[in-house]
Amino acid sequence: MPRKAKKPCKYPGCPKLTDGTYCEEHGRVARQHYERFARGYDTHKRYGRAWQKIRDRYLAAHPLCEKCAEAGRFVKAVMVHHVKPIADGGTNDAENLMSLCASCHEKMHRRGHNA
Repeated sequence: MPRKAKKPCKYPGCPKLTDGTYCEEHGRVARQHYERFARGYDTHKRYGRAWQKIRDRYLAAHPLCEKCAEAGRFVKAVMVHHVKPIADGGTNDAENLMSLCASCHEKMHRRGHNA
C-alpha cells in the first residue's frame, strides 16, 4: 500500500516535510504553546500522578466514547471528562466521570461542561 505524500510543516517559514501537522521540532513548540496559553491552567498542578491512575483505570473500564455510544456509534474513548468540573467542586468519583473521544470532548468544552 503506498504511503501518503508528506506535507509542509504548518509552522511559519519551516521548509520541512511531515506526515502530520508540524515537523518534530515545531510539534514540540506547538504543544508547549497549547499547554501554556490555550488550556488556561497548568495541567501538572491540577492533574497529578493520582489523576493519571484514575483516568487510566476509568478508560480501561469504559473504552468507548459514552456520547457516541448514545448515538449508536462505537468510537474509542481517549479522554476522561469531569461532568461537574473540579473547579466547581466536582470530584474524581466514577459518577462524575465520562469517557469521551477527542471530538466529543471538544464539543463538550465548546458548549460548556453541562451540555
